Amino acid sequence: MLVVDAIKKHYAGVAALDGASIEVEPGESVGLVGPNGSGKSTLLNVASGFEQPDEGKVRLLGNDVTGKEPWDVAKLGLVRTFQHAHLPTKMSVMDLMLVGGQLARGETIRHSLFSWSRVRDEEAAATDKAWSILDRIKLDKLASHPGGNLSGGQQKLLSLGMALMGDPKILLLDEPTAGVNPSLRVQLAEHLRTLQAEGVTVLTVEHDMRFISDVCDRVYVLDRGRMIASCAPSELSDHPEVLEAYLGRSGSKAVASSAAKKENS
Repeated sequence: MLVVDAIKKHYAGVAALDGASIEVEPGESVGLVGPNGSGKSTLLNVASGFEQPDEGKVRLLGNDVTGKEPWDVAKLGLVRTFQHAHLPTKMSVMDLMLVGGQLARGETIRHSLFSWSRVRDEEAAATDKAWSILDRIKLDKLASHPGGNLSGGQQKLLSLGMALMGDPKILLLDEPTAGVNPSLRVQLAEHLRTLQAEGVTVLTVEHDMRFISDVCDRVYVLDRGRMIASCAPSELSDHPEVLEAYLGRSGSKAVASSAAKKENS
């Protein structure tokens, strides 16, 4: 579904990504974790066309999309959300949902003038779809409210809803639980499991390891721009390089020593 191959990306001579590679199979839910500054968001930016790599390739559904614009990548079925929603504050929730859909005929002058009946039918179908998704993410009662008035957690759900309007084949999520209260986290996890069951492939950047364990089949670990592990979430706590990345060398040794003592006892 998605292959990010040996990507290198530098900013002012500093390597944000240093040969990082991932592969995501159709129907998988994959996590991407790592310490702050390890390059996770940069990798999502490169995969979705918002950043251009210095080296390496990105392939989506067998197509080389390296260097493609974000909207061209989205047309192939890759849709993403961002760590910070930054939604227009005065647009209503419903209007924001409609913006999330694919380019409609009514958004071109030619079709709005000469195909008005098809434009009307298309707008009605988009509105019905938006209502269905808002009901699914439990924001239907807020459809007329300005998006800027929603809580941080509700804005994350709205971002997910806007992404679903684009009928994604693969969904990239950048820290979807940041600033989200525990009850909404549970709700978000349920949505992602449902999407996966419906055939949507998901790649999630996240710091909440419990959330990653709940929703992901497999997880990659990125540290200082390099991929250091690919395993099941349950195996992370036993991986020495992962422990060192998060705890430092002394911390990882202490954890390993403690585990050895428990095993011997």
